[in-house]
Amino acid sequence: MTDTRAILKRLERSKFRSSFHLKQKDIDYIHAKGMDTIMDHCDDFIRTRLAPSDLPNDGKQTPMKGHPVFIAQHATACCCRGCLSRWYGIDKNRDLSETEIRNIERIIGAWIAKEMEGR
Repeated sequence: MTDTRAILKRLERSKFRSSFHLKQKDIDYIHAKGMDTIMDHCDDFIRTRLAPSDLPNDGKQTPMKGHPVFIAQHATACCCRGCLSRWYGIDKNRDLSETEIRNIERIIGAWIAKEMEGR
């Protein structure tokens, strides 16, 4: 989970993951709030909706729209513990480590930055 470029390339090869893109309203929101605020939101979402191992709604905790980070989570397979297990080999029966949280945030941030290029 350390080579962000390789991870993004792998995700691009997935028909499902590569179907996610930011809409204009997401781009406008990012421009209005700034990336620092978006990444603060990302940190909050990951810590509350993904990091704990005992999520009663795992697989349903990340909406498909409503915030750029939600779109990025689906695009990067960082949307639920099941996807983290399948794509990154992270055991879903334990809380995420601080390093794992930071890596997830880095991947999400890189995906958003790539989507924002030229927009």
